Amino acid sequence: MSSDPARIEVLPVLPSLDIAETLAFYRDELGFAQIVHQTPDYLIVRRDEMELHFWRTDDASLPEKTSIYMRGGRVAALHAEYRAKGVRHLTDMQVRPWNMEKFYIHDTHGNLLRFGRVPQR
Repeated sequence: MSSDPARIEVLPVLPSLDIAETLAFYRDELGFAQIVHQTPDYLIVRRDEMELHFWRTDDASLPEKTSIYMRGGRVAALHAEYRAKGVRHLTDMQVRPWNMEKFYIHDTHGNLLRFGRVPQR
């Protein structure tokens, strides 16, 4: 995280049907191993400079309608890591018509994680 006090960071807060299941998926499959905060109703996990927040809900339709987009130069390395680990619901990395190289993962409750970067030439 940046130590610049003037920097404003935007952090996603995703719905979770079960905080323990969410933690297991993001920690064990996606490598968000640093647990910043955990209660039965809220979770914050971190991996390098990526930080995700989750709030507990009983409404199963919410995660099915929610997505986040993470963009950066390490996206190809993340995809290779996730492919090697056999992460569930991982798509191939493809250059989309809007000239972004992307892949997607649905988490255990249906949240859509979108990862993208400008294609390498």
